[in-house]
Amino acid sequence: MSKKSSSARVRQLDYILKPRSIAVIGASRRSKTVGHGILVSLLSGGVFKSRYTKPFKGRVYPVNPKAKKLLGKRCYPSVKAIAGDVDLAVIAVPAKVVPAVMRECVDKKVKGAIIISAGFGEFGEDGKKLQEDVVRIARKGNIRIVGPNCLGVLRTENRMNASFAPTMPPRGNVAFVSQSGALADSVIDWAIDNRYGFSNVISYGNKADLDVYDFMEWLAQDDETRVITLYIEGVKDGKRFLDVAKKVSRKKPVVALKAGRGKAGTKAISSHTGSMAGSYEIYEAAFRQSGIIMADNVEELFDLAKALSDQPACRKNSVAIVTNGGGCGVLTADYCEEFGVNLAELKPGTLRKLDRSGRMHPAYSRRNPLDIVGDALPERYRVAIHTLLGESYIHGLIVLQTLQTMTDPMRDGQIVIGAHKKWPYKPIVCVYMGGRFSKSGIRNLEGHCIPDYNDPRKAAKAMWALIEKGKHIKGKEAAIPCRKCR
Repeated sequence: MSKKSSSARVRQLDYILKPRSIAVIGASRRSKTVGHGILVSLLSGGVFKSRYTKPFKGRVYPVNPKAKKLLGKRCYPSVKAIAGDVDLAVIAVPAKVVPAVMRECVDKKVKGAIIISAGFGEFGEDGKKLQEDVVRIARKGNIRIVGPNCLGVLRTENRMNASFAPTMPPRGNVAFVSQSGALADSVIDWAIDNRYGFSNVISYGNKADLDVYDFMEWLAQDDETRVITLYIEGVKDGKRFLDVAKKVSRKKPVVALKAGRGKAGTKAISSHTGSMAGSYEIYEAAFRQSGIIMADNVEELFDLAKALSDQPACRKNSVAIVTNGGGCGVLTADYCEEFGVNLAELKPGTLRKLDRSGRMHPAYSRRNPLDIVGDALPERYRVAIHTLLGESYIHGLIVLQTLQTMTDPMRDGQIVIGAHKKWPYKPIVCVYMGGRFSKSGIRNLEGHCIPDYNDPRKAAKAMWALIEKGKHIKGKEAAIPCRKCR
């Protein structure tokens, strides 16, 4: 595919992810239907209200031949009856009706379509034929399709919930592209409770037309997105996936969770979205070759994305650990070795600076991990963190805090935040171990783009991901910290 044609394909996705006008075909007055839920989602952000639910910024046209008005909006008998232009059609009608609806969209010169309806390629040979018919009709009108059999698409920048997800997630800079709509739904609910921000959530279902690599190309150019996360069951064109992944992962980190590791999961995939799953080992090798970072589970997918979105790349594999608990330091060192994270040997000059500070405990470890002992007050943390980050041979820092009688999580956090501002091009990852009494410090850290984890293993894996980011993303792109810290 030529650069020109590829670029044109990417631009077409603007009509799906940044539309000015949306027709909801199959909008319904019945509150427990998908068509009703999509209309509510566009007009108010979602059925379940939160601080993140707001109306879509563009125009919304309900389409239903049996209604004159829906939720206070004029309702149209067909998409062709709408006077203005329609960038995007969200289709939620029975599968057998979709071909006729798509013909009307072609006549109306609609630019993009999201087919929510199920009953296509995942539903046997008849469903596959119906899916092929719909795609053939859409291509005649140059309409790109998301789905069918999908949740839909959400974009937080323009407050677009073009889906039947019941609410919107917080705005952030992580994009989630998922072949499973139910997984995306659950992630949105989790994101609200954990204040985890997304730029886009894209459920693409059966991928009859647009596949994961199409969205990756578009997201690579999206200013709202810093990290791309993927849930993949299978892809149609393995070569194109590899080509796109290599190109995109040099610009933005891509983290993927691949389903279908074993025989049972592989079988389940074919009935879920009608995909050919392929060997997990082949995907694993392809991901490594193309610069994609692999996650082992859903939690890790977003744990890694959090560090990759908020912190700059670790430009060299030379990291230090600061801890006020020796055991936690040892665990973290073990995990770093497991993931190939190199712990720098502290140089004599570094130890002299620490000694001269007059703040170190006589029994501090004098090695990496730097154990500053359990009675460490904030000032001792400050000296240790600033000394290590100030060394040219140390390129990343893991900060551990265990809760003792004299521990001050808020002040310790402020020291980390200050160090991040002073050395914005060296990544910092924290582990504030504990619960209730560490919570305020953790929220303060994460409010200033310092990722915190409840387990040293997660922090070590996050630092490994930042080292991988440094391998694949070079120059200015690798060094740019998050927007708040620029």
